[in-house]
Amino acid sequence: MPAKSATITVMIRAAEKAAKGLLRDFGELENLQVRKKGPADFVSVADIRTEKLIRDELAYARPDFGFLGEESEESAATNNSSCRWIVDPIDGTTNFLHGIPHFCISIGLEKDGEIIAGVIYDPIKQEMFWAEKDGGAFCNERKLRVSGREDLREALLATGIPFAGHGDHDGFLTKMKNTMPQIAGVRRLGSAALDLAYVAAGRYEAYWETHIKPWDIAAGIILVREAGGKVTDADGGNDMFQKRSILATSVSLHDRFLTLLR
Repeated sequence: MPAKSATITVMIRAAEKAAKGLLRDFGELENLQVRKKGPADFVSVADIRTEKLIRDELAYARPDFGFLGEESEESAATNNSSCRWIVDPIDGTTNFLHGIPHFCISIGLEKDGEIIAGVIYDPIKQEMFWAEKDGGAFCNERKLRVSGREDLREALLATGIPFAGHGDHDGFLTKMKNTMPQIAGVRRLGSAALDLAYVAAGRYEAYWETHIKPWDIAAGIILVREAGGKVTDADGGNDMFQKRSILATSVSLHDRFLTLLR
């Protein structure tokens, strides 16, 4: 059984506690109050309640850490701490609100601008993905490794498709037109965090997306890297948050996917 640090234990406990309420809400979708946040973009009572619960749990254990979440105001670290939680309470909100059982809780920990720990919890499948810098990546108690496939024709690419009011639709279609004939397939399941977890687990060979937010990808970055993969922005650099883009693959396929998607 892999040893978990105190920090990972805090993150897992917060995710598991928050998941109990999410599962109740998912079973009672008709009773959820939902308000529109933008075209085809929703925020639910469940989102807000879940983020508050996670924030409170993390703050109790690590009161000096900063916090960046999707649904609440950002807070800075205190007492000279250089750590910040980056949280998405429900990654895959649209799936959640449509009764599709593919969503997760994502909690990343950043220190001095580097992601050093991450937890992604899928409460429906009861899969707890977790990783810490130099400690490996795991799903529950199983060690993860990125895919060993080296032939693009056998590779699955996960991505996010631009939707109403978001993203570069024409640019996306051009990139897919160039990429699809070279690979085994493209998947769009609606949760960036789980896409990254699946790359870490070897289920996908690559995940690429633009117009992405830090809370969507923070935890997944460390998972893929600790599983032996490579993560960059869409230009091959290390500015995922600033450029709001990401490419995560095995090391052997990264340059080839980068060339295809450019």
